[in-house]
Amino acid sequence: MFSKTVTVTNSVGLHARPATFFIQKANEYKCSIWVEIGTRRINAKSLLGILSLGIIKGTDITIIADGADEEAAVIALIELVQQLED
Repeated sequence: MFSKTVTVTNSVGLHARPATFFIQKANEYKCSIWVEIGTRRINAKSLLGILSLGIIKGTDITIIADGADEEAAVIALIELVQQLED
């Protein structure tokens, strides 16, 4: 299992379009991936799950992966979150 925390800097957070990019990237990996905020943990490959977290600018999210390509998945998703534009 591998995890890292990142702060969402995009002004709209992970809603609609940015969330779609996020799940598309997550689905490129075979491992199981979750996004965690506080005590809530959801499947990172689920659009409804991501949207249900209500991730806004300034939110710290932890990306957790478990499986063969776990480290690559977490690093790629962290980079995506950091590169999302307004």
